[in-house]
Amino acid sequence: MTAHPSATPAQSSAPAAAPAPAQSPVATQAPLQAAAPALLVLEDGTVHRGAAYGAQGARLGEAVFATGMTGYQETLTDPSYARQIVVQTAPHIGNTGINDEDAESRRIWVAGYVVRDAARRPSNWRSRRTLHEELSAQEIIGIKDVDTRAITRHLRSAGSMKAGIFSGDQAARPIAELIAEVKAQPSMAGARLAEEVSTDTAYTVEPGDHGWGAEIVATVAAIDLGIKTMTPVRMAERGLRVHVLPATSSFAEIEALNPDGVFLSNGPGDPATAANQIGLLREVLDARTPFFGICFGNQILGRALGFGTYKLPFGHRGINQPVMDHATGKVEITSQNHGFAVDAPVGEVLTAPQDRFGRVEVSHSSLNDGVVEGLRCLDIPAFSVQYHPEAAAGPHDSAYLFDRFVELMTDARTKTGADTVSAADGATGPASTSGTTETTTDTETRGGNPLNA
Repeated sequence: MTAHPSATPAQSSAPAAAPAPAQSPVATQAPLQAAAPALLVLEDGTVHRGAAYGAQGARLGEAVFATGMTGYQETLTDPSYARQIVVQTAPHIGNTGINDEDAESRRIWVAGYVVRDAARRPSNWRSRRTLHEELSAQEIIGIKDVDTRAITRHLRSAGSMKAGIFSGDQAARPIAELIAEVKAQPSMAGARLAEEVSTDTAYTVEPGDHGWGAEIVATVAAIDLGIKTMTPVRMAERGLRVHVLPATSSFAEIEALNPDGVFLSNGPGDPATAANQIGLLREVLDARTPFFGICFGNQILGRALGFGTYKLPFGHRGINQPVMDHATGKVEITSQNHGFAVDAPVGEVLTAPQDRFGRVEVSHSSLNDGVVEGLRCLDIPAFSVQYHPEAAAGPHDSAYLFDRFVELMTDARTKTGADTVSAADGATGPASTSGTTETTTDTETRGGNPLNA
C-alpha cells in the first residue's frame, strides 16, 4: 500500500481475545462541529486515524469500497451492505444531504461508513437533514478525514477484510486490543443474512400507484432477500402487480398467489448458506414458472442449476461497472453490489449440472475481470443478472431486463393458453402506456426462453 499519514501499522502482536459481537452497545451521538478522534482498524494491522462521523462507539464489519460518485443515500440503505463497512472512493460526501424519498429500504444497513471530506452543510432543495444527523439518528458509526484512496488501493491489492471503526472513548483503547477484536468477528464467508434484512410480512406494490393506467399485465411473486425499493416499482411501472414475500416463504405460499412469474431479489451474505431459497427456486424451475433474479438471486439460480459460487477478492460495488451482453455484443454500464459470484464457464452452452433443467449459458460477464454477470436457461423460462437493472441511483442501461421479464411471462402464458389478468381484477383507469419506459425487440424464441436477440 502507498504510505500515507492516515495509515499506521500495528506496533505489537495482538493478544488472544474472545470472539466479540458484530454490533457494539448502543452508540452515542456527537455533534459534527466537535468531532472526536476515530480509528479505522483492519485485520492486517493497518490503522487509519481520522475523526468521528455520525454516531460514536465501536462497530465491526467487512471493509469494502464503493466507487459511485453519487447516490450515497441509496448505498447506505441498500440491504446488500448489511454487516459491511463501506469506504466511499468519491472524496466529497454529504453535499446533497438526506431526503425522505430516495431511501432503498426502511433503514440504513451498512455496519460503518468511511469518507474523506464530509460536507459541512448540504445544498439541495430536497434535503431534509444532514448526512451526519442521519447517521447519528440511526446509530451508524463513521469516520471522516481519512485517505479513502489509500484505503481503496490497499483493499484492491489485499482484498476485502475484517475491519472495525472505533471513535470517542473506544478509540483510546490499546491498538493491539482493537486488532484482536476485529480479527475475532465472524467472516462474511458462511454468513446467512437474507432472513435478517427481509420483510416480516408480505405486501403488494400496485401498478396503478406508479403511473400505470391500463389493465394489469401480469402478477409477480417477489421473494425479498434484501430487496431495494425501486425494484418492485420498476416492475409496477410496466403493469406488473408485485407481491413481495418474506425470505422464508414456501413454494405453497407462492402457488397460492397463482403468479405469472417469480422473482428473487438482491441481498447480503454467502449464497452457499441459502439452502432454503435454493430448494424453493428448484421447485419454481420444476414447475416451469418464468423466473428472473438479480444479484443474490443470480447466485441462487446458479446454485439451483448445480454450479458453485465463490467469494471475490474485493467484489464489485458502484454504479460504473462495465458488463458485456453476449447476446447482443453491447456494453452496459451497470450498478453493482456483490462480493460473491457464480462459478460457470463463459462462452459456451452446456447442460446444467442439475441436468433436468437443460441447457444454460452465461449471458453477461464483467469487462473488468471476466466474472459471470448473468445466466440464461435455454430450455426453461429463467434468467438472471448479477447487477441491478433498477439502478437507483443510475445508470439505466439495463432497464430493458424488466421488459424481458414481462415478455418471458406473457410468452409462457400464451403457450399454456392461460387467460390474461381480467379488467375487473386489474384495471385502474383508461388505457395508457405511460408506465412503459423501455421496449424490447427480443422476439426470437429458443428452447422456451425468448431472450436470444
